[in-house]
Amino acid sequence: MSMVYDEYGRPFVILREQQAKSRVKGSEAVKSNILAATSISKILRSSLGPKGMDKILVSPDGDVTITNDGATILERMHVDHQVAKLMVELSSSQDDEIGDGTTGVVVLAGSLLEQAEKLLARGIHPVRIAEGYEKAADVAIERLNAIADRVQFSKDDVEPLVTTAMTTLSSKIINVDKRSMAEIAVNAVLGVADLDRKDVNFDMIRMEGKPGGSLEDTELVNGIVIDKDISHPQMSKTIKDAKMCILTCPFEPPKPKTKHKLDINTKEAYEKLYKQEQDYFKEMVQQVKDCGANLVICQWGFDDEANHL
Repeated sequence: MSMVYDEYGRPFVILREQQAKSRVKGSEAVKSNILAATSISKILRSSLGPKGMDKILVSPDGDVTITNDGATILERMHVDHQVAKLMVELSSSQDDEIGDGTTGVVVLAGSLLEQAEKLLARGIHPVRIAEGYEKAADVAIERLNAIADRVQFSKDDVEPLVTTAMTTLSSKIINVDKRSMAEIAVNAVLGVADLDRKDVNFDMIRMEGKPGGSLEDTELVNGIVIDKDISHPQMSKTIKDAKMCILTCPFEPPKPKTKHKLDINTKEAYEKLYKQEQDYFKEMVQQVKDCGANLVICQWGFDDEANHL
């Protein structure tokens, strides 16, 4: 470290790059990593269980999220430490594989690391501690298999599934309406599940949120929900037994792909262009009518003139 003075005689300190960096080794590095992981665990510990408290998360944009779901909390936290990021990935993988227990798995990992720190203080090697945890996991799995019960269900008898879903929703904000939410979840999963292969394609289930209303307004739609408005206010809002025409081209006059310029100097030229557009729209509308469609969905949108026709 050296003292340097500016042109006004005021001193300031310059730290060399080697002095600014410090490398932690040995047991201090292990303790630092354990501290980072247990810090994440302590944050989630107060939100565990039916009596767990909710967390209020505020994003940089000012969006407020209230939840006690471990995966959601960790996903919205900005974590820089590499070991703490492992805890975030642990919760995320638990959510992807099981769908529940995201908070418990992080709290359990934090508790195991706290106990490991006590064993390290007694001089036990980290590899030996890891081997002990693996043997303990084998014993725990063997015990769980011994006391586990197999729950039988079918598409006609889904009550065991509904009861299980209600249990997982007990600690969530929607627990006041967990019965109907559990039934919606079970029916949605069974709608896309292949029970013979024991496989569920969750990509076929989509959740669409709408502001306003209450939890009781939540419903399951066995089909496709397209969040679009009717292009003209005078058109019917409800169409039963609809025959859809899905267009991948714009419902408007064709536009050349190259740069162009069109000069109209006379009234006759404008009327000729207007008549050509009208004929083009009438042909498109007539083709839709001829195919028998009473609902048209367009990828790009409708021209105002087409709506009028």
